[in-house]
Amino acid sequence: MNKAELIEAIASGANLSKTQADSALNATIMAIKGEMSKGNSVALIGFGTFNVGKRAARMGRNPATNKPIKISARKVAKFSAGSELKAIVNGEKKVTAKKPAVKKAAAKKKKK
Repeated sequence: MNKAELIEAIASGANLSKTQADSALNATIMAIKGEMSKGNSVALIGFGTFNVGKRAARMGRNPATNKPIKISARKVAKFSAGSELKAIVNGEKKVTAKKPAVKKAAAKKKKK
């Protein structure tokens, strides 16, 4: 699935236009990037946690020349899958889509 397909799935699942779904997805991604750039983690219960890890400086080897090179320390983005996501991936649990609140509210209005 690519970004366009994800936007389409969000739009149909949340009863939004593709433009609104695109804006929502971009805002979500920017919020996650913003928190991680500050060194904070973002936890989505049941899905997983995005966090910032540290990789220490080390010596490596240039594969072309076989000479040792110094690789500097850096921060890396990490993702740890949540228990619900792990269960779904392992086939222990089925994906169940929750109906959007917009449809529920519209259904309540129709009943009156």
